[in-house]
Amino acid sequence: MQVKLVTALAATGIMVSACGDKDAQRAQADANAVGFVPPSVTSRLDFGASLERRFRTLDRNGDDRITKDELPSPNSRIRAFDRNKDGVITAIEWSEGTLAWFDKMDLNHDGTVTSEERTESRNR
Repeated sequence: MQVKLVTALAATGIMVSACGDKDAQRAQADANAVGFVPPSVTSRLDFGASLERRFRTLDRNGDDRITKDELPSPNSRIRAFDRNKDGVITAIEWSEGTLAWFDKMDLNHDGTVTSEERTESRNR
Protein backbone atom coordinates (compact mmCIF):
# COMPACT_ATOMS: atom_id res chain seq x y z
CA MET A 1 0.00 0.00 0.00
CA GLN A 2 2.81 2.41 0.91
CA VAL A 3 4.59 1.61 -2.35
CA LYS A 4 1.44 2.51 -4.29
CA LEU A 5 1.09 5.74 -2.32
CA VAL A 6 4.71 6.71 -2.90
CA THR A 7 4.35 5.85 -6.59
CA ALA A 8 1.16 7.93 -6.86
CA LEU A 9 2.80 10.90 -5.12
CA ALA A 10 5.85 10.65 -7.37
CA ALA A 11 3.63 10.53 -10.47
CA THR A 12 1.69 13.56 -9.23
CA GLY A 13 4.94 15.45 -8.68
CA ILE A 14 6.11 14.60 -12.18
CA MET A 15 2.79 15.75 -13.65
CA VAL A 16 2.91 19.03 -11.72
CA SER A 17 6.45 19.72 -12.85
CA ALA A 18 5.48 18.84 -16.43
CA CYS A 19 2.68 21.39 -16.25
CA GLY A 20 5.21 23.95 -15.06
CA ASP A 21 7.44 23.04 -18.00
CA LYS A 22 4.50 23.44 -20.38
CA ASP A 23 3.72 26.85 -18.93
CA ALA A 24 7.35 27.85 -19.25
CA GLN A 25 7.48 26.50 -22.79
CA ARG A 26 4.28 28.34 -23.68
CA ALA A 27 5.66 31.57 -22.19
CA GLN A 28 8.89 31.11 -24.14
CA ALA A 29 6.95 30.45 -27.36
CA ASP A 30 4.89 33.61 -26.77
CA ALA A 31 8.07 35.61 -26.20
CA ASN A 32 9.58 34.21 -29.40
CA ALA A 33 6.43 35.08 -31.34
CA VAL A 34 6.73 38.80 -30.59
CA GLY A 35 7.92 40.46 -33.77
CA PHE A 36 7.96 37.17 -35.67
CA VAL A 37 7.81 37.53 -39.43
CA PRO A 38 7.03 34.26 -41.15
CA PRO A 39 9.43 33.18 -43.87
CA SER A 40 8.23 33.75 -47.38
CA VAL A 41 9.00 32.30 -50.77
CA THR A 42 8.34 34.21 -53.98
CA SER A 43 8.56 32.65 -57.41
CA ARG A 44 9.92 34.52 -60.40
CA LEU A 45 6.45 34.55 -61.94
CA ASP A 46 4.80 35.96 -58.80
CA PHE A 47 7.53 38.57 -58.43
CA GLY A 48 7.12 39.66 -62.04
CA ALA A 49 3.33 39.87 -61.72
CA SER A 50 3.60 41.88 -58.51
CA LEU A 51 5.98 44.36 -60.04
CA GLU A 52 3.89 44.56 -63.21
CA ARG A 53 1.02 45.76 -61.03
CA ARG A 54 3.43 48.25 -59.46
CA PHE A 55 4.34 49.53 -62.95
CA ARG A 56 0.66 50.04 -63.76
CA THR A 57 0.20 51.95 -60.49
CA LEU A 58 3.17 54.22 -61.15
CA ASP A 59 2.16 54.82 -64.77
CA ARG A 60 -0.59 57.24 -63.79
CA ASN A 61 -1.41 58.40 -67.32
CA GLY A 62 -1.43 54.86 -68.77
CA ASP A 63 1.04 55.50 -71.60
CA ASP A 64 3.25 52.43 -70.78
CA ARG A 65 6.05 54.73 -69.68
CA ILE A 66 7.12 55.97 -66.29
CA THR A 67 8.48 59.49 -66.43
CA LYS A 68 10.47 61.24 -63.71
CA ASP A 69 7.32 62.97 -62.41
CA GLU A 70 5.67 59.55 -61.94
CA LEU A 71 8.54 58.08 -59.90
CA PRO A 72 7.87 57.74 -56.16
CA SER A 73 11.04 59.67 -55.29
CA PRO A 74 13.83 61.35 -57.25
CA ASN A 75 16.39 58.91 -55.83
CA SER A 76 14.32 55.80 -56.43
CA ARG A 77 16.23 52.56 -57.09
CA ILE A 78 14.04 51.92 -60.10
CA ARG A 79 15.79 54.74 -61.97
CA ALA A 80 18.42 52.10 -62.74
CA PHE A 81 15.86 50.36 -64.98
CA ASP A 82 16.20 53.25 -67.46
CA ARG A 83 18.85 51.55 -69.63
CA ASN A 84 19.11 54.23 -72.32
CA LYS A 85 19.12 57.05 -69.73
CA ASP A 86 16.43 59.06 -71.50
CA GLY A 87 14.58 59.78 -68.25
CA VAL A 88 11.72 57.41 -69.13
CA ILE A 89 11.25 53.80 -68.03
CA THR A 90 9.36 51.86 -70.67
CA ALA A 91 7.37 48.71 -69.96
CA ILE A 92 10.15 46.64 -71.56
CA GLU A 93 12.87 48.32 -69.49
CA TRP A 94 10.75 47.80 -66.38
CA SER A 95 10.18 44.11 -67.11
CA GLU A 96 13.85 43.42 -67.86
CA GLY A 97 14.97 45.44 -64.84
CA THR A 98 12.65 43.71 -62.39
CA LEU A 99 13.60 40.25 -63.61
CA ALA A 100 17.30 41.13 -63.33
CA TRP A 101 16.58 42.38 -59.80
CA PHE A 102 14.87 39.06 -58.99
CA ASP A 103 17.82 37.10 -60.41
CA LYS A 104 20.24 39.05 -58.18
CA MET A 105 18.15 38.15 -55.12
CA ASP A 106 17.85 34.47 -56.14
CA LEU A 107 21.19 33.54 -54.63
CA ASN A 108 20.89 29.79 -55.19
CA HIS A 109 19.32 30.19 -58.67
CA ASP A 110 16.36 27.89 -57.99
CA GLY A 111 13.70 30.22 -59.42
CA THR A 112 12.41 31.32 -56.03
CA VAL A 113 13.50 33.97 -53.54
CA THR A 114 13.13 33.18 -49.87
CA SER A 115 12.98 35.84 -47.18
CA GLU A 116 16.48 34.78 -46.14
CA GLU A 117 17.82 35.29 -49.68
CA ARG A 118 16.11 38.68 -49.87
CA THR A 119 17.72 39.77 -46.61
CA GLU A 120 21.13 38.42 -47.57
CA SER A 121 21.04 40.06 -51.01
CA ARG A 122 20.35 43.45 -49.38
CA ASN A 123 23.52 43.06 -47.31
CA ARG A 124 25.70 42.50 -50.38
